[in-house]
Amino acid sequence: MTPNSPSAPSRRSFLASTAVATAAVAGGIPLLAACGGTDTAKKEGTTSEKDAKKLLPTFVAQNVVTPDIPSKNGSSSGFTGKLDLATLKSAVPEKLGKGNTVRIMSPFWGAPPKSDNPYYKAMDEVIGAKIQWQNQDGNTYDEKLGAVLASSDIPDMVVVPGWNMGGKIPSAIINKFADLGPYLSGDKIKAYPNLAAIPTDAWSRSVFGGKLMGLPMPSAYTPNIVPYYRKDIFEAKGYQLPKTADEWLALAKEITNAKAKIWACDDLKWTAFNMFGCLGGGEKPLGWNLVDGKLIYRVETTEYLEALEWTRKLYAANVVHPDAKASTQTDPATRFASGQTLFYNQDISQWYGRTVEQAAQNPDFEIGGMDIFDHAGGDPTLWAGSPAGIWSFISKKASKAVILDALAAANAAASPYGTKEYMLTKYGVEGTHYTLKDGAPVKNDKGNTEVLNAYEMLASPASTIAHPDVPDVAKLQVEWQQRMGAFTKKTSFYGMQITEPAKWTNLSNDFEQLEDDVVRGRKKISDMQQAVSDWKSKGGDQLRDWYMKLLDGKE
Repeated sequence: MTPNSPSAPSRRSFLASTAVATAAVAGGIPLLAACGGTDTAKKEGTTSEKDAKKLLPTFVAQNVVTPDIPSKNGSSSGFTGKLDLATLKSAVPEKLGKGNTVRIMSPFWGAPPKSDNPYYKAMDEVIGAKIQWQNQDGNTYDEKLGAVLASSDIPDMVVVPGWNMGGKIPSAIINKFADLGPYLSGDKIKAYPNLAAIPTDAWSRSVFGGKLMGLPMPSAYTPNIVPYYRKDIFEAKGYQLPKTADEWLALAKEITNAKAKIWACDDLKWTAFNMFGCLGGGEKPLGWNLVDGKLIYRVETTEYLEALEWTRKLYAANVVHPDAKASTQTDPATRFASGQTLFYNQDISQWYGRTVEQAAQNPDFEIGGMDIFDHAGGDPTLWAGSPAGIWSFISKKASKAVILDALAAANAAASPYGTKEYMLTKYGVEGTHYTLKDGAPVKNDKGNTEVLNAYEMLASPASTIAHPDVPDVAKLQVEWQQRMGAFTKKTSFYGMQITEPAKWTNLSNDFEQLEDDVVRGRKKISDMQQAVSDWKSKGGDQLRDWYMKLLDGKE
């Protein structure tokens, strides 16, 4: 995956890159008042663990293929073997769909293929329904999503990424989409074996307003932002990886040679947050944690300010690429591949993306993933991410027949690795979209234009990493996750789907821009401290009390 993110990647661009090859997603517009509705479902807070257990589907493991590297410490499962199409099993032995048309709106990055292409037709055949895609530009999807959910004409299924869950979107979900509990809760899910194999943590994040509403795309909860380095250049120059924040800064100064157009790094703010043990910032609930009986938010912590200060030192020392400092809309991956920077941080998927991209262009290129360390040396303190980050929802207005066919589509999309349906979903039709070369599927031009981010948005199997063309990279990715997972803790709100009261949903919106201004020297640490003080007085302390009541089971 190769997100065309700006030089200073935003929280949303990082989140987007974990799921699809995409550009950074811009800030959203508020939904129209029409999203409110009069539904009496619970619109704020969360669902208690006791109540959630009544809603969650029964977990039934799929034993189709045994992973070469089993999941450990919250990691993905890894597959490093070659594929033999003749031995692939079926995860959808019979069509579950009844031939209805299901209209689906989803974000799409790139040029959408024609609706009658062979890939869509083959998937329709497996599902037993006619999927009518209403693909929308992923870069501006939040705008389209807001407009559609504010209208009365909602497609049968709508994909909602976690980075688009701001503002009134959660309350719109509760009002506009169907309760899937009657179809999926408890043993009912056994009618959809692939959905039944989705981890329970992912389903917990799919409960909105006290109802099971989302079909999830599960993810590993280990850190997904990797500090990458040019391993080939490090070996050629004899550089040693740093083990402390001070060592890293010293090495950055040694590497940088502006006259030769070489800078040590791109923006490293997100790795700094991990290195200093800062609470997660990907989703608001993960930024809260109970410490010694007091609930604290990430921006209130010493670790948060220390991470910003260290990143500011990088910029002040002029070891960060000038395009990153200027926040230009250029791709840091390009600078990294060309050797203009030797460090950059991005989603773990780029380990594969950069390797494949550079294989023909630069055979000597080798990307390495540095383990995260504590800023003072030793083991880091890392925080778990969300066990699910993208959902599809089914319209409340959809007929029962359409709901059943939509679930059939999701079940097919969630087929696990090592099955015929997984291969079809990921690679298309053999001979039409790809060929098998030395046990690895290789897409042709038709495959690269038609088999793109579509069905996996409806639902996905448990997080899996497999690259038959470069199995060593899959091994490196999973092993990195497992090492980092050993130091990953869960916050007090891990796995909860929380809808904040509308009056406070935008309270923290300005912190990300202020972070970027502080590290680039446009603002001071004292400006951040003042912003935190203002946040408290404008509702932060009240929001803290509200979250505390959630922990106490009173909201």
